[in-house]
Amino acid sequence: MPDGQPATTHELHRPAGSLSRPPWSLEVTPAQAGWSWSSLRVLTLAPGGSHAFETGDEEVLVLPLAGSCVVSCAGVDHALEGRTGVFDGPTDFSYVPPGSAVQVSSRAGGRFAVPGARARSQLPFRHQPAAQVPVEVRGAGNCSRGIVNYCMPATFEAERLMSCEVVTPAGNWSSYPPHKHDEENADETQLEEIYYFEMARGPEGEDGFAFQRVYGTGERPIDVLAEVRQGDVVLIPHGYHGPSMAAPGYDLYYLNVMAGPGERAWLATDDPAHAWVRATWPGQPVDPRLDRSGPPGQDHRDPRSDGGGGVPRGAP
Repeated sequence: MPDGQPATTHELHRPAGSLSRPPWSLEVTPAQAGWSWSSLRVLTLAPGGSHAFETGDEEVLVLPLAGSCVVSCAGVDHALEGRTGVFDGPTDFSYVPPGSAVQVSSRAGGRFAVPGARARSQLPFRHQPAAQVPVEVRGAGNCSRGIVNYCMPATFEAERLMSCEVVTPAGNWSSYPPHKHDEENADETQLEEIYYFEMARGPEGEDGFAFQRVYGTGERPIDVLAEVRQGDVVLIPHGYHGPSMAAPGYDLYYLNVMAGPGERAWLATDDPAHAWVRATWPGQPVDPRLDRSGPPGQDHRDPRSDGGGGVPRGAP
């Protein structure tokens, strides 16, 4: 962007289909995003379909959104049980290192996310069962949301890639208070971020929708307010992001992909104008619709939280 000119909704909101390159129904490369580290592809396979690709200079996950598949790399096969859809709880996934040839095949077909980050290390090709994926609830009241921590610094080893998914019940707000991670300092790490959205449908098959806000500072302006629908993407090069607003009647899902040049750490700061909202959460009940986020009877609140499920320095 020219100095002083904010990036806009038109530039950073990519509607479903606008970045399609079959069999990729979505392909966001660092070059397409105009940055250096984060990528996301979504592979759509027909029944009996398969696709082979090279990871190149990226480490990636193969993460089922809907359906099951077999991921093959270096003579090893991982059978991913997957799930019927993103609102059905965590899935198992595979990690594939840079410089690998990989094939994804699916007997029944499906959609498979491939979040990636530029990397050099040669960690092993490996499989993570769904039962070992940490799940938590953050926030309280109408800020309650469920977080599935697939590939975060405390949950799964990688060189740079960080990826989690968020389920926001209909009518709730997530990524709130708004937070940012675009500087390298004691409180933030510099991370490029991709939001990939899916929506629950209405009782008669109506298409769901939500809204995503991104805004910057006086020194680094950015101005996004996007109506997002199934398969849309919002790119976040910098600035405060949030809230993610689920319309009443339609549960909201998004997959976050993050990577940056510094330490693999997720540190973010809330917008000081709205950080006070966290103090209202203790004592509020968590939205009971999030019981599905994990085994009954287990406390899934983030142990680092302020008592209401929030993470002190920002949260999806």
